[in-house]
Amino acid sequence: MNLIEELTWRGMLHDSMPGMEEHIAEQMRAAYVGIDPTADSLHIGHLVSVMMLKHLQVAGHKPIALVGGATGMIGDPSGKSAERNLLDEETLRKNEDGLKAQLKKFLDFESKEKNAAELVNNYDWMKNFSFLGFIRDVGKHITVNYMMAKDSVKKRIAGEDSDGMSFTEFTYQLVQGYDFLHLYREKNCTIQMGGSDQWGNIVTGTELIRRIGGGKAFAVTCPLITKADGGKFGKTESGNVWLDPEKTSPYKFYQFWLNTSDEDAEKYIKIFTLFGKEEIEKQTAEHKEAPHERKLQKTLAEDITIRVHSKEEYENAVKASEILFKKGQEAVDGLKSLPANLIQDIFEGVPQATFTKTDLANGIDIVSALVEKGQFLKSNGEARRELKQNAISVNKEKVTDTKILGEDDLIGGKYILLQKGKKNNFLVTVE
Repeated sequence: MNLIEELTWRGMLHDSMPGMEEHIAEQMRAAYVGIDPTADSLHIGHLVSVMMLKHLQVAGHKPIALVGGATGMIGDPSGKSAERNLLDEETLRKNEDGLKAQLKKFLDFESKEKNAAELVNNYDWMKNFSFLGFIRDVGKHITVNYMMAKDSVKKRIAGEDSDGMSFTEFTYQLVQGYDFLHLYREKNCTIQMGGSDQWGNIVTGTELIRRIGGGKAFAVTCPLITKADGGKFGKTESGNVWLDPEKTSPYKFYQFWLNTSDEDAEKYIKIFTLFGKEEIEKQTAEHKEAPHERKLQKTLAEDITIRVHSKEEYENAVKASEILFKKGQEAVDGLKSLPANLIQDIFEGVPQATFTKTDLANGIDIVSALVEKGQFLKSNGEARRELKQNAISVNKEKVTDTKILGEDDLIGGKYILLQKGKKNNFLVTVE
């Protein structure tokens, strides 16, 4: 497999240094991607560069994932308008463990082959560097003029809303450049990959390798992914879409991919899955014949949800997604089979109320639940009219004004779903 051709047709190549294609065709090469451990989880914005490493490994080369323990203590100025908070070593180590567990879902760290993936932390080689040692052995090889010419520096210094840039952040590209030099010396790593906003930092590394290491190294970048509507990829109203199920539930993760536009799904399926070119072209053509069936979105959501979470979590997410559209006994049984945590996800944003277990043990008549206790409807008269018109449901089952809510109505031991008509959902939490 020609890696550059593969990345190009997938829309994953923004720029590469001249000679890169010939370099990687000669023999097995090692390449790395840096990830700042500012959290103990990756978010989907990280996945583009992780998938670059995946394709690299599939092509027979060695991927190195670098957790930036040292650089995480500084903060990369690229694309930032303000200096980020610094992290202590205990937090960095915790975050490193979380990141490796997730990277294992994409990269093969256990392979017996020479191109098994490796995880390294730049804190391990930077922590013993003295300030004088660094500025003597590294800093003297790169001029201030060279560093000032980088876009990430110029934008921060010239920005109207910026307070400028601290010396700490100014040295970031030197520290990242030294990482590349270290990996070049210790791991024979000759390629660094990253987002297009990292080009300046990566090139500083290739320059250090040329000036100090006496060798040649290469930079390869991927485009920064955006949505068709111009919005930021991987961002929702509640923030980043994380790989950690505690931060973004598997249901919400699945929904993110399922709800992408046709244009984005066509782009994302090339970037975030390993389907080949012919298969993707076939699926895209089938999707265009019946776009209302959302074939591409479903295929994309299935593939990545199973890889990040599990087949069971994917099936739960599908089942939960379909519950809202099902009717009759199938809907009733499906709703009652869902875990409690999924119920909260599905009905996030609908009117909610909290009842006590004591209330429920004594029984709550449906009119009181809808009006006095739940305050979902305005009056007892409105509640009775809706009940008379057969418009009120409890857990997807139609009820009359004789219905008394009890413990048998609990879903997952915690929730009761009330509905008025097809579109008005009310969620009761029992604590």
